[in-house]
Amino acid sequence: MKKYKVISLLAALLCVNTFSALAQEERNQGIIWSYLHGWEYGIKAGFSVGGTTPLPLTNEIRKIDSYAPGIAISIEGNATKWFDEQKKWGLTVGLRLENKNMTTEATVKNYGMKIINTNGGELEGIWTGGVKTKVKNSYLTLPVVANYKVSNRWKISAGPYVSYLLEKDFSGHVYEGHLRTPDQTGSRVDFTGESIATYDFSSDLRKFQWGMQLGGEWRAFKHLNVYADLTWGLNDIFKKDFDTVTFAMYPIYLNVGFGYAF
Repeated sequence: MKKYKVISLLAALLCVNTFSALAQEERNQGIIWSYLHGWEYGIKAGFSVGGTTPLPLTNEIRKIDSYAPGIAISIEGNATKWFDEQKKWGLTVGLRLENKNMTTEATVKNYGMKIINTNGGELEGIWTGGVKTKVKNSYLTLPVVANYKVSNRWKISAGPYVSYLLEKDFSGHVYEGHLRTPDQTGSRVDFTGESIATYDFSSDLRKFQWGMQLGGEWRAFKHLNVYADLTWGLNDIFKKDFDTVTFAMYPIYLNVGFGYAF
């Protein structure tokens, strides 16, 4: 009886190994077929450094006192279709999960602001003094870029992208200054020493954003490459009806990392 159990177990293992080998062979044949017909697939992972800023810096922002990039990671899967036999020109469509993260401190004058009092009420007006801002947003991004191979190892790319906001945080606090409400001629509220007031504009962020992406890639080995992509947002991160901050702000980030080409 034990002999039959052993034989059955060996037969089952043999079947599993056979099916696994057939599935692997089928996957390999699929990749080879795609490659021969001008298709390539890849994954990318990296980190981003940059910030969300008005362009150019407005008169309200008198000085940037500090800047600290946060941990911003991106993961992307993509497919590339080459249009010629030499594989010089191609089009890549990707799907990327990414973070955009920074913290800044600035000295401002006549800066539109809506602050939250210690009693939970809100005051809106014109702020002069220090502002600390934290931006930490997550996006699902669809880039569509054209590719050109400069050589067997170097490739450049450029094209538009569209992002959908998944998680949002645009908040901070004001300090060492005063708020005039409702405008520059209104009553003055001072904040000095350790006295601060918080603000949170997260709910006023736009869900969809779009911009341009410019990048380069160097193939270090047969399947491994190193890349750098600059993404530049072209629409304001805030909703159209948001008028507390009186100028548009754009996300500009450099993403650097590694990729694997199948």
